[in-house]
Amino acid sequence: MNHLTIRLETEKDYRAVEELTREAFWNVYKPGADEHYFVHTMRSHPDFIPSLAFVLERDGEIIGNIMYTKAWLEDETGARKEILSFGPLCIAPAYQRQKLGKLLIEHSFDAARRMGYDVNIIFGNPGNYVSRGFVNCKKKNVSFVREGNFPTALLVCELIPGVLDGKKWMYIPSTAADCCEDTAAVAAFDATFPPREKAWQPSQEEFYIYSHSSVVR
Repeated sequence: MNHLTIRLETEKDYRAVEELTREAFWNVYKPGADEHYFVHTMRSHPDFIPSLAFVLERDGEIIGNIMYTKAWLEDETGARKEILSFGPLCIAPAYQRQKLGKLLIEHSFDAARRMGYDVNIIFGNPGNYVSRGFVNCKKKNVSFVREGNFPTALLVCELIPGVLDGKKWMYIPSTAADCCEDTAAVAAFDATFPPREKAWQPSQEEFYIYSHSSVVR
């Protein structure tokens, strides 16, 4: 696709990115969406990394974006390692399935490596990410919250291959997404956008299955 540009997000992009996020996630994981509120509040959270907030433009129109927060891994001794977690990763519906998400991931990974980061961990649909180098957390001995809990949707990508080998780890996410638990605040923010119908679709059941299952062997 011609005339594509990836650049850092600026303050003048904020509303356009929030609109894009709402459009990209509406009815995907639940009736409606709260990811645009997450984006809105994330920017003021201490774990947000502005130098890894990129937008993808086509002919001056923002059609994609990716944002990152800090996260941590704790080893068996209690020592912590600062890592990354991206999300939301958004592509406008009209441009999905054209490998534009891959462009944003690879561009941001290159920037993250230059900043000294070597691991990225996300919660996501494995079908969307295994081709990008992500594996289930169990393969890298990364548990969630407690020993032996390896969620199906907890995916690990080593930006430097082998960096996690030889230890057991526990994943500690940022609290940036906790804002979405305030459903009244989400609803109030969503009311500042044009009304849209909330509805069920099959992707919501797929998300439920992935988010409530674990790898045990």
